[in-house]
Amino acid sequence: MKQWYLLAGIILFTVLPIKQLRAQKESNYDQFSLFNSDRLISSESPFRSASGIPGDNYWQNRADYNIAVILDTAAQTISGSETITYTNNSPDNLDYLWLELGQNAFKEGSRGSFAQKIPTSTDGFSIKSVKITEGNNTSEAKYIVSDTRMQIRLNQPLKSHGGQIQIEIEYSFIISDRQFRTGRVNTHKGTIYDVAQWYPRLCVYDDLRGWNTLPYLGAGEFYCEYGDFSYEITVPWDMIVAGSGELVNPDDVLTKRETARLKKAAGSDKTQYIISPEEAGTPSVRPVRKGMLTWHFKMNNSRDVAWAASKAYIWDAARINLPGGKTSVAMSVYPVESSGDTAWTRSTEYLKNSVEHFSKNWFTYPYPVAFNVAGPVGGMEYPGLSFCSWKALNPHILYLVTAHEIGHNWFPMIVGSDERRFPFMDEGFNTFIDIYAQDDFNKGEFGPKRDGEYDPEAKNPARDLVPYLTSQDAKNIMSMADLQGPDGHKLSYYKTALGFVIAREYILGRGRFDYAFREYIKQWAFKHPTPTDFFRLMNNAAGEDLNWFWKEWFYEKYTLDQGIKSVSYINNDPAKGARITLVNLKKMAMPVKLRITKEDGKVNDIFLPVEIWQSGSTYEYIYHSTQALRSVVIDPDQQLPDVNPQNNEWTNKP
Repeated sequence: MKQWYLLAGIILFTVLPIKQLRAQKESNYDQFSLFNSDRLISSESPFRSASGIPGDNYWQNRADYNIAVILDTAAQTISGSETITYTNNSPDNLDYLWLELGQNAFKEGSRGSFAQKIPTSTDGFSIKSVKITEGNNTSEAKYIVSDTRMQIRLNQPLKSHGGQIQIEIEYSFIISDRQFRTGRVNTHKGTIYDVAQWYPRLCVYDDLRGWNTLPYLGAGEFYCEYGDFSYEITVPWDMIVAGSGELVNPDDVLTKRETARLKKAAGSDKTQYIISPEEAGTPSVRPVRKGMLTWHFKMNNSRDVAWAASKAYIWDAARINLPGGKTSVAMSVYPVESSGDTAWTRSTEYLKNSVEHFSKNWFTYPYPVAFNVAGPVGGMEYPGLSFCSWKALNPHILYLVTAHEIGHNWFPMIVGSDERRFPFMDEGFNTFIDIYAQDDFNKGEFGPKRDGEYDPEAKNPARDLVPYLTSQDAKNIMSMADLQGPDGHKLSYYKTALGFVIAREYILGRGRFDYAFREYIKQWAFKHPTPTDFFRLMNNAAGEDLNWFWKEWFYEKYTLDQGIKSVSYINNDPAKGARITLVNLKKMAMPVKLRITKEDGKVNDIFLPVEIWQSGSTYEYIYHSTQALRSVVIDPDQQLPDVNPQNNEWTNKP
C-alpha cells in the first residue's frame, strides 16, 4: 500500500500547478528541444578547435596567378593565358585537381540555364590548351570539362604538405551585353566593360569536404583559395582600366599630369579628379595616340581579382585614413551620364567613409586601393573593387550600394567563407555591419557632419519581418544559396542581420558582442571558417552558451510569441507586490524586457534572462512595488519579431 501512496504523491507533484499544465498544453514551446547545449560542442575536424579558432594543424591550399589577356573591342572577346602555381598544403596526395569555369554558366545547356534560368548569351570559356609542369616536366594535361568545372588528371600525385604544380591555360570568351556579373554597355563617350569570373581558377580543397565542386548556377556566389595575383590587361590605347590591387606601371599607361594628380589625391581627404568630366574620352588623357597599352596590376593575399575598362571614364580619388597611421586610396570611375549633380560625384566620399568605418570598428582594410566602378553590373563585389550600376543616380541608393559592396571586403574577401553553401556568412554579416556604418555616416563620424542625411526610414525591421517568418514559404537561414530562390534577401541579408542586431543590442550587449565578433574576424582573416566555427567562437569569446539562439534563429524556422498572461497583487494588496505571469507560446525563446509603469507615472525597466524559459512555457515574476501598477509591457521597444503583439501589454482598467 505504501507504494501506491508514493506513486499517487509523485503524480500529484508532477501535475501541479494546474495552471502551468494548461499553459504548456496551449503552447508549442519545448525547452528540452531548444536548450540542447551539445548541438555545437564538438569540433568539426582535428584542424579546427572546439573554441572556434583554427587549430595548430589547420591548413589550406594556395593558388598564385599570373594572367595576361587582351580585350578585343571589335570582336567583343577577351583572350589570353594564365599560369597558376598551386601549392598542396593538405595532408593528402592529390591525383587530380578541380577548377571552376564561371563563364560556362552562360553557355547554352548549362545547369544554371535550367536551374536558375541564367541567360545563355555566350559559348562560355573556349579552352585552347592546358599544360601542367610537374617538377621539370611539362606536358599536355588530361582534362575533362563538366559544366562549370574542369578536372585535370595528373600523371603523378601532387605531394602533400607543400607539393607544387604549375598549370598553364590558354583561353578566350565573349563578353555579352546580357550577362549579370560580366558585361558591357554603350555610353555617350564609349563602351564600359565590367569583367569578372574571367579566368579559370582553382576550386577550394579543404579539411571538411575535400574538393568543393558545387556547380555555379548563378544565385550562389563563390568560394576561393587565397594567393598572390599578377595580371596584365592589354586594351586599345584610348581606354582606362580600373582593377583590383595596385597599378604597378603607371608611367606606361598614364600621363605625367595624371600620375601627379594621383599622388595629390593619395594625400587628400577631399576628392580630387584624376580625369575630369571635361577631359573624359579625349585624347589628352592618354600617353599615346595609337596601338594598345598594357595595364599591369598586382594584388597579394587575395581570393580573386576583377577589372573594368572604358574610354568614357571620369576618374576621381581621395585618401583613406586607416588605423595606426596607415592609408589606402578610394577611387571611382564613371561616365559623364553619371556625373554633374548626381550620386556618382560623391561615390569616392561614400567609399572612403565606409572603408574608414569598417577598418576602425572591425579589421583594418588590407589593400592599397578601393575602387567603385560605374557600369552595366548593378551591385557586385570583388577584392578591392565593386561594380555598381551607372544608372544609380539616387544619392542615398548609391551610398547604400557602395557601403554594402565595399563591405564585402570584410565578408567574404578577408574572412573567406563559402558563399555558395552559406550565403548568410557574407551577405548577412555584411548587411549587419552596414547598419552601423550608415549610422556613423549620418552622424559625420568621418568627415563633415551630415545631419542625418541618409537616416533610414522610420520602420521596424523586427516586426516588418514577421509576415515572412510566419508564412508557409519560410525557409531556414542555413539553406544553400541556390535553394533560397526569391527568399534569399529575406533570409541571408535581413533575417541574419536582424539576428546579429538582437544578439548585440538585446542579448549580449555591445561590449561583449563586439569583442567576440572582432575576435572572429581576426582569427579567420584570410582563412576558411564554417558556420559552426563562428558559433563556437562567439560562444567562447562572449562567455555565453548561445546554442539556443543559433538553433532557433539559423537552423530552424521558429517563431516568437512571448506575452503577459496575467498581473495580480499578492494577497490583493498592491503594497505587497505584483505577481506578473509571463507565457511563451511558440518554439522560440528570448530574454524578456518588461516596462512597468506605476500608478504615480514612474517607469521601471526590468530585464529577465532567457533562462527563465528553461523550466517551461510560463514564468512568474514577483515585482516588489508599494503601489498599484498602471501598465506592464513586454518588449516595449519592439526589438523582437513577436508574431502576436496583442498579448504584449497589460493595463489596469477600472
